Amino acid sequence: MAGTPTSPLEATLAYAEEFHTEDEILRIARQRGAEVGAPPILPGGGAALCFLATAINARAVVEIGTGCGVSGLWLLRGMRQDGTLTSVDVEPEHQRLARQSFAQAGFSGGRIRLITGRALDVLPRLSDGGYDLVFCDGAKQEYADYLAESVRLLRPGGIVVFDSALWHNRVADPAHRDPDTVAVRELGKLVRSDERLRPLMVPLGDGILAAIKLTD
Repeated sequence: MAGTPTSPLEATLAYAEEFHTEDEILRIARQRGAEVGAPPILPGGGAALCFLATAINARAVVEIGTGCGVSGLWLLRGMRQDGTLTSVDVEPEHQRLARQSFAQAGFSGGRIRLITGRALDVLPRLSDGGYDLVFCDGAKQEYADYLAESVRLLRPGGIVVFDSALWHNRVADPAHRDPDTVAVRELGKLVRSDERLRPLMVPLGDGILAAIKLTD
């Protein structure tokens, strides 16, 4: 959280975010993302991804938005050692940099499948019920479509996770009506009203919205 906290709430949120630290490999990946305009998930959100992947012993994970590998590193560190991360991004240069980060962290090519393309073109080609976790950090106005695809892709007991669920503190303020904010706000309503899902909102980073798939 940038700047000096000015209230007890801000101090508490800053403490929660700073509780999760990154090693040198993650810091380098984060710097690469900043340099090429691919802002990565913040450490608190990354730690949540790692925690969730560990909690469900994830073996097959889909990531929408490779960036330069920060979120992928957090996911891989939480997954089973024989797990595979399938990561989709429209920018091949970002994926090239992400591959460097994965290699530096010791993750072999066999554990990572990078697919270049639009998520909504790629996801329909993936297997129904074949995944333990889906992480979404792509175009905000496509979040509702990602949710529909994620529910199809996940096995019962699998988890879908969305980054930027609070979207720069705009979602909670109804005065903000720009398309991205409206899309993220609508996502929250969709997740909360879907009886197949059990949701959780976590105010780490820019907001993490997770939901367990209860049933098909």
